[in-house]
Amino acid sequence: MDSNKEQLLSPSMYEQEEERFRRSYDARESSDFGSDLDATEFLQSDPLTSSKPSAVAFSTQPRNRWLRKPCGCLAGRSTRCIIGCIGIFALVWLALGAGGFFAFKKYKQSPPDGLSPPWYPTPKGGTAQSWADSYRKASEMVSKMTLPEKVNVTTGTGWKMGPAVGNTGPAINVGFPALALQDGPLGIRFADNSTALPAGVTVGATWNKELMYQWGHVHAIEAREKGVNVILGPCIGPLGRMPAGGRNWEGFGADPYLQGIAAAESIKGMQDEGVMATIKHLVANEQEHFRQSWEWGLPNALSANIDDRTMHELYMWPFGDAVKAGVASVMCSYNMINNSYACGNSKLLNGLLRDEMGFQGFVMSDWLAQRSGVASALAGLDMTMPGDGLFWEDGKSLWGPELTRSVLNGSVPLDRLNDMVTRIVAAWYQLGQDDETKFDRKGPNFSSWTDEPEGVFAPGSPTDQEVELVNQYVNVMGDHASIARQIAAEGTILLKNEGLLPLTRGADAHPNTTVKHAGPLRVAIFGEDAGPGEGPNHCPDRGCNQGTLASGWGSGSVEFPYLVTPVEALSKSWEDTEGVEVSTYLTNKPPFSKEPAILRDPHLCIVFANADSGEGYKAWEGVNGDRPDLFLQKGGDDLIVAVAQGCHGGDGDVLVVIHAVGPVTMENWIDLPNVKAVLLANLPGQESGNALADVIFGDVNPSGKLPWTIGKTLDDYGDGAKIMYLPNGVVPQQDFAEGLYVDYRYFDKYNIDPRFEFGFGLSYTTFKFSECVVSELKPKSKLPSPRPKDFAFPPEYGSSIPDEEEALFPDGFRKLEKYVYPYLDTVDDIVSDPYPYPDGYDTKQPLSGAGGDEGGNPDLWETYVTVTVNVTNSGNSPGKVVSQLYLGYPAGVSAADFPVKVLRGFDKLLLEKEETKTVTFNLTRRDLSYWDVEAQNWHMVTEGEYKFMIGQSSRDLPISGTW
Repeated sequence: MDSNKEQLLSPSMYEQEEERFRRSYDARESSDFGSDLDATEFLQSDPLTSSKPSAVAFSTQPRNRWLRKPCGCLAGRSTRCIIGCIGIFALVWLALGAGGFFAFKKYKQSPPDGLSPPWYPTPKGGTAQSWADSYRKASEMVSKMTLPEKVNVTTGTGWKMGPAVGNTGPAINVGFPALALQDGPLGIRFADNSTALPAGVTVGATWNKELMYQWGHVHAIEAREKGVNVILGPCIGPLGRMPAGGRNWEGFGADPYLQGIAAAESIKGMQDEGVMATIKHLVANEQEHFRQSWEWGLPNALSANIDDRTMHELYMWPFGDAVKAGVASVMCSYNMINNSYACGNSKLLNGLLRDEMGFQGFVMSDWLAQRSGVASALAGLDMTMPGDGLFWEDGKSLWGPELTRSVLNGSVPLDRLNDMVTRIVAAWYQLGQDDETKFDRKGPNFSSWTDEPEGVFAPGSPTDQEVELVNQYVNVMGDHASIARQIAAEGTILLKNEGLLPLTRGADAHPNTTVKHAGPLRVAIFGEDAGPGEGPNHCPDRGCNQGTLASGWGSGSVEFPYLVTPVEALSKSWEDTEGVEVSTYLTNKPPFSKEPAILRDPHLCIVFANADSGEGYKAWEGVNGDRPDLFLQKGGDDLIVAVAQGCHGGDGDVLVVIHAVGPVTMENWIDLPNVKAVLLANLPGQESGNALADVIFGDVNPSGKLPWTIGKTLDDYGDGAKIMYLPNGVVPQQDFAEGLYVDYRYFDKYNIDPRFEFGFGLSYTTFKFSECVVSELKPKSKLPSPRPKDFAFPPEYGSSIPDEEEALFPDGFRKLEKYVYPYLDTVDDIVSDPYPYPDGYDTKQPLSGAGGDEGGNPDLWETYVTVTVNVTNSGNSPGKVVSQLYLGYPAGVSAADFPVKVLRGFDKLLLEKEETKTVTFNLTRRDLSYWDVEAQNWHMVTEGEYKFMIGQSSRDLPISGTW
């Protein structure tokens, strides 16, 4: 094995898993043992697998709708039908078990041990100068809280137990409010009168830092005015390792540097408005299949097995940018990392995130991603969401009263609970949410659960409740449509243009069309993707592909206030123009055979097609979250070929417009001679048609760039880029064996020609680069400066376990059934038996030389070299240019393996015709370093020459310099 891959992987991964029988313990010992352990025979062991007995983590019941309903034939009386169903059922589970139905019998093998080393105890927050004042205020408040109040702050109240998708309890006695957490990042999920922004992938395709900031800022303005404290976004995990990954569209692209810059800018935009941002999902949640226990029929989630260097340089890299930007919260993901659930992985949460990166905010779980009680608290989880522990709306939390019990019996140190609460309260102060002129503490003015004006506070509870006003229909959109439109336009990528675009609106001003016409210009628009379909909100959570595609599906989707379709905007652009006739065929199966004039008559054919995907809890026509392939959906490829072959008898001009969640293969039609132009509009949000028309008619000069590579086939991306559609065990093991070589890095390493490379995108003008100058600001040195001492000491509190009596329900308290409270009915069963802490819990960990402040060692963020280059608009129209800098590490002087090049800078400028501007790239020590698994630090190569290559894409780099 490559020496770079030894630190987080163990040889036991490649050996037969050791058999061991599961043991259960007295339920009095901790909150981990609060349910019926006999319900499942295979449960995850402690996240840092121990040789001694350890706390179990629960698995959830199946969430699939089909698992909740009886088989249709079983409801009938036919014996033959019943036998047939049983046979089909057995075959399905045989397939899921990849050779056996061990997933559902008494399986006595545990996950491979030793793949994720322990890192305890959790580093305390409050050490960074940038957060010092907030921690001072927080410590004063937390010191006055009761035990139930502290637990209330850390535990969600349960699914549908409040107006938001996530709700915490308040600490009333000290004036700390309940917090409302709401899904993003396209806008405010389940809200009315709010903007449906372009998706993250469209924002990434702009390569415009200012628009990345504005995207976050608009979202936060609307969230604050709707009463939301915490936005569940932006998203940088998945990174985009697999081009067919279901949720890639929520992030910014398949490169850690691009993702990191976009994340940092959008976080600043959100938090400058006072709303807490949540960077998600930590980490390596790269596919939807098997991401979560039981969601796909298996009792355990997939394990993403990643080596140390790859973890640092790819998957954790953008999280470092987010932490440096001051992000308030990090959401841990559903999957396992090296056979330890992310929300209980102490190496990840304590070692990488807190010690190395100096994270000062709080870690929350994804919804039901918490897999243990005590163990997850010890491993660094600070807030559990939505509060329910094992499955939805049951009110049986792994924390809540069980966390209260675990503090009283000594299982969870009071010191750890105090740090959990302090981190949350400090984030509240850090964002200025104590300012009641901005946050009135009344909570959301909308309900996630009903569109009606009135409803109940906690619709997830069957307890009778008073009906109250829950939706005030506050319009928060302002003029945000203009930002949405600009992002959608700048995120549109011109992939091909052979003299067709831009079109013009004049009656006789279509000089770019190649077909000569004596009469009116006849334009035909084809494809379901051009039209409204059944409306943008036809399917819950946008969980189907119908009409024009403006968003993927899942928790990252929003309710569209409106959707301007392409056919509407294009038709409107020509509606007052004499000499132009527009016909529309908003179907992927026009009656070409019955009505040949449909294709024969038009001089210009505009054809639309798309590809959709989303979160794994929903499926649509064979797309089970992840796409099954990279083809266009609903016969899109066939439609394009048919239109291209038949438009004006085969010599008409064809413009192809694609809306897609990720890369699609285009080999069936991209080289057809009359496909003169191709636009990739990504996922444009509510202003879809207007933004597209802006680009097509030249009101906006296209400046979008690919945030990932478009290959000719899925095989071009390598084996690591392929979704695991069938499990390879009861605990699916997915080895990230390709290491650093994802997307363009893989294409470069193996000299594969893509169809369109990473960073590619055409313009209606041209640009030239000249005069590259490299300037050293600091000399090369192998390792960063020594880790500085903490700026401040974390808050200190008393260590005495609180009086048990304060944990009891107050007299006369009226409970809501299934609502998660911090109180106990009795304390008579509190027994302080020794808790079986995991191996390594008492081992003091050496502090990382890569740490020392928010974002890591401050020296990592120092600029060591600048690169300047002149860029000239050499074309005939104004346009925006994206200058991209790629770094090549010194060759032949290090034992480490390096990619051919990695993105390390980009900037977007508007240039008038013949105008020249100078672009400056500042390269930090972090940019110039690689992760040294032996030194456990960022290592700068001091021998040989770094090469800086600048241009307009990863394979168009006409100018370079060395250092």
